Amino acid sequence: MSTHDIDEAIFHIASALEVPVLILALGALALVIFELGSYAVELRGRHRRHFDQIAASADRARAALLANDRQGAEAAVRGVARSHAMADTLTFVVDHARTDGGEHQINKALADFDFDAQRRLGRTRMLVRAGPALGLMGTLIPLSPALTGLANGNTSALSHDLRLAFSVTVVGLLIGAVAFGLSLSRDGMYGQDLSDLQYVAAVISDPLATGGET
Repeated sequence: MSTHDIDEAIFHIASALEVPVLILALGALALVIFELGSYAVELRGRHRRHFDQIAASADRARAALLANDRQGAEAAVRGVARSHAMADTLTFVVDHARTDGGEHQINKALADFDFDAQRRLGRTRMLVRAGPALGLMGTLIPLSPALTGLANGNTSALSHDLRLAFSVTVVGLLIGAVAFGLSLSRDGMYGQDLSDLQYVAAVISDPLATGGET
């Protein structure tokens, strides 16, 4: 096999990838728009965090558990939740606090909450890399026929290929930038949620805990 044959094979492979890359770029754009909408819904359902309220709620829940009032404990921490996942985890923590083997079950619930948060973050983190990569591939693939059109004096083909190349670049960079912003914001939100859950779980499980200050 000659060098020319290898060059031609690579050229045909790259040309065959043009349509799949464009489809994937459009799919990634649709996904990042969906994630942006989901993020807006998350923000709308969240209330402002105040540590004093969290500490007071945890103390009330601990006092209710010491009095064997689990319903009262659940009611006390209900206002701490800022998402459905957080509310479900809080309910689980209250139900298993101060029970035999409850500490291990609570630790598992907190780990599962963190795992679910990382799984949700994984989608946008993937787009941070995939968006620019698809944009770069979508840029380079049309450049070869564009140069061929230039060599043949076909300015119409040259214009079309260059317009496609630069358009895909913009789309890829947009996907990466939006996904990066979503990942940063969600990482902070989910990390704070986990921190608050760990604090509440520690307070209601420890008979000596009395709350604290930041």
